[in-house]
Amino acid sequence: MTVTIRDARPEDEAHWRELWAGYLAFYEVTVDPDITEATWRRVFDPASAIFMRVAEVDSKVMGFTLCLTHEGTWIHGKDCYLEDLFVDPAARGKGVGRALMDDLVSLCRKNGWSRLYWHTSEQNKTARALYDSYVKSDGHIRYRINF
Repeated sequence: MTVTIRDARPEDEAHWRELWAGYLAFYEVTVDPDITEATWRRVFDPASAIFMRVAEVDSKVMGFTLCLTHEGTWIHGKDCYLEDLFVDPAARGKGVGRALMDDLVSLCRKNGWSRLYWHTSEQNKTARALYDSYVKSDGHIRYRINF
């Protein structure tokens, strides 16, 4: 199985929406349709810091990452925040998630970004096994206030 990682393209929308629905179902959350629509639009908006990479297997999108870059107060370069990573359940355990992570590491190095960071649920043991192979938890705990 060959995994190709590339920038998202407008014609990926239907596959991405299927994966996005699976991602939201996995975390047992709902997102208003207008947020989903805005997220898709921002991926292609040159003024937005959000970008999407997709994993293609046999010409079908089987996974994605949604990321954004931003400046930081403790660095000279940019941070890359991996907000969302999802792999189709049919492709799990076949290197798709690792290929997506390796791609982000490569992009960070190529672009001179200072850090790559992300969050995941404590209960997401599959993702944590992958992430722990890159770096162990730094001991920070995330707090969030929703408004």
